[in-house]
Formats: sequence, structure tokens, C-alpha cells
Amino acid sequence: MIGWIVLGVAVLVLLYLVATYNRLVRLRALVKEGFSGITVQLRRRADLIPNLVETVQGYSTHEREVFEEVSRARAATVNAGGVEATAQADAQMTGLLGRLFAVAEAYPELKANTNFLQLQDQLANIEGELQSARRYYNATVRDLNSSIQSFPPVLIARPMGFTEEPFYQDDDPAIQSAPKVAFARPAA
Repeated sequence: MIGWIVLGVAVLVLLYLVATYNRLVRLRALVKEGFSGITVQLRRRADLIPNLVETVQGYSTHEREVFEEVSRARAATVNAGGVEATAQADAQMTGLLGRLFAVAEAYPELKANTNFLQLQDQLANIEGELQSARRYYNATVRDLNSSIQSFPPVLIARPMGFTEEPFYQDDDPAIQSAPKVAFARPAA
């Protein structure tokens, strides 16, 4: 009788270990999926940038420095590796886009340009989707990190090689002081 009880307890412990391990694997996969969502949106934004720069550049050729910085930041965003490097490149690009729009603000005929307005709308949509992707990633990181740090899963997570993932943070002070640009449509 005692043998069956011990066997039953051993089976329950084994089932718990398997279930916990599988849950941690699923959470780690969700974190990777979440980060992939961020990089997809960053690539979409990076692909839109050359069109936006070209449109603005057609009106303002003397702002060469801003255009070159945007091009460098675009390359850094696309080639960033890891969460922290991607977040830094993203923050830099966001600040530079603010500067690019500030340049565009000085040209009323550019602000009325249909192509520019379409690019601006596309960028606004991408920024919204990027914000959603960041929130999703951070939620999955929170769930994984909470599971890894909780008892008793911590007894399984650490020996099995599960580690905490970094949150996606925009700590760059430039993003906090990015210029606010309001595009008013010309009166008809």
C-alpha cells in the first residue's frame, strides 16, 4: 500500500515538473515572438523612412545633416542585435523623426503634399502598431520573469537554463524631449 502511495506521489511530482517545464518553454517562445513583432514594426518603419526623407528632401536641400542622421539611425535600427540595442536604436530614430517633422513644419507646401500626408499617416499607423508590439513583448517578459522567480518553478527554471529577459525600455532622454510637431491642414 505504501509503495502505491510513493509511486503516486512520484508520478504527481513528475507531472508537475513536466507541466512547469512546458509552461516555461511556452513563455520563452512568447517572449521571442513578442520581440519579433517589435523588429517587424521597426523594419516597416525603417522601410518607410527613405520615402519620407526623399519627400522632405525635395523641399529642403539645406537640411543635409538631419537627412544623414536619419539614414544612419535607420541602418542602426535595422541592424541592432538584442533587446537593449534595438531599444536604443528605436529611441534614437524616434527623436530624429521628430527633428525631420520639425524641418517639414517650415515648408507649408510640403505639409500640403499628398505623398507626404500619406507617408505621415502610414508612419502614424506603424508607430501605433509598434507601441502595441512593445506592450505585448513587455507583458510576455513579465510573465516569463515572474514564473522564473516564483517558488517552486524557480527550482526547475534555473537548473534547466531559463533566465530572465530584459524589458523593452525607451530610456533615451532624447525621446523625452522630442519636439512636438502639429501638422495643420491648410484652409481651403
